[in-house]
Parts: sequence; C-alpha cells; structure tokens
Amino acid sequence: MKTRPLADAQRHALAEYPRESCGLVIIANGRERYVPCRNVAATPSDHFILSPQDYAVAEDLGEPVAIVHSHPDVPARPSEADMVACEASGLRWVIVSVMPGESGPTLADVCEFEPSGYEAPLVGRTFHHGVLDCWALCRDWYARERGIELPNPSRADDWWNDGASNLYSDAALVAAGFVQLTGAGDLEEGDLILMQVRSQNLVPNHAGVYVGDSLMLHHMPGRLSSRDVLGGYWRECARSYWRLAGPRQTD
Repeated sequence: MKTRPLADAQRHALAEYPRESCGLVIIANGRERYVPCRNVAATPSDHFILSPQDYAVAEDLGEPVAIVHSHPDVPARPSEADMVACEASGLRWVIVSVMPGESGPTLADVCEFEPSGYEAPLVGRTFHHGVLDCWALCRDWYARERGIELPNPSRADDWWNDGASNLYSDAALVAAGFVQLTGAGDLEEGDLILMQVRSQNLVPNHAGVYVGDSLMLHHMPGRLSSRDVLGGYWRECARSYWRLAGPRQTD
C-alpha cells in the first residue's frame, strides 16, 4: 500500500476509534487512493460491515484493489473471519492497528495480506456473524462434502429479533433445493436441521447439518463450531428437518 493512501487510512482509523474503521483503496487515474466508508455493523467496536452504498460510490471513482479496516486495541493480525472474508472478496486486505495511549489513541502496526486459498476448519472455527456463523458452516459442509453451493443471503446482525425477518423460511429452503422431512426419525447424513433459539421473531434462527451417529455439526454465537449430540436441548429447539432434492453441483 502506497504511503499516502496508508496515511489517509490511518487518520481515518484514529478518527473512528474505538470503532473499527473501514474503507477501500482504489486505482483512479493510475494512482492509489483511499476512500473512507461507513461501518454499518450493529456493534462497530467489535467488527465491521462496509456500507454497500459506499462500496458502490467507490467503484464509480475507480477500481477497488484493497479493503482496509482497523483493529482497535489489538494488533494488526488477521482473524479467522478476516482471512475467510479476504478469500470471498478476492482483494488484498490491509489492517491498521490503533492502540490506547496516555494522551489518546495511537497508531501501531499494519498488516497486508492477499487471498491464498484459506479455508476455515469445519470444527473449531471462531464465530463471526455473516462470515463464520451457523449458515456459513452449513454452506461450507455442503460445498466440501457434496460439491454443492448453497445460497448465501445477506443477514443483518440480530435479524431474528427485528420483528419481521425469516432467513430460513419454507420458501427459501425450497428455492435452495430442499424438501421438508416429516420428522427426525429417518435422518440421513447431510440433512439440514433448523432450530429456534431465543428468537423474538418466533422463527428458526439456527441451522446445523446432521453428520450421522446422532451427531450434528453446528456453530453457536460466542462458541467454536462443534459436533454435538442431536438430543436433549437441541431436539427441543428443532423446528424442521430438510433434505436436498438434487441441486446443482459446483464445477
């Protein structure tokens, strides 16, 4: 990253502290330029969601070549979610660290990295809503184990408590190629389990994949992804079971 856009990104990071800043590096008229963007995450001190509208504006100004965000109070070391999101973006990523100082926030280290084929493990991955969450885990299982690409709808933080959203509606599951099972009695490896866990919308808000031997693979907020016995609490939370009916496979 060139000196001037890096300096602009660092100033933005200082101005946004203790929130995470975010922006894009674009090529305009043959030069790199940093374009600050809004962080629209519900908890901007913990992570960032770059405003889609700001991304579109930056694209009109030039070609995006890098995504930049800050790490308040921690080193500029990419998290697991950063590495996964970098792969999805196809762009170079830059992290700027901002640390607390005696007279205010101060700049620390900078890290740059590029897509390298990284894949988060299915078991033991960290949780990051929208990037590494229960639906991302299900999508990764189907992609790796069955060569099937499932939809990846955008999902706002805390969507299950907004009074309207229903990410796992019957229509959405059918459109993705699933058929609903009558119950859990004939589950097979790869069947999808939808659960309702403290959802104010009273809709399923948690998904897992049945992996055989009475085990499901799933990922709860604040925990590492895991294989757990499909029984007790999880049986009580289960609302429906689904099986793929022959969707298209990835190339």
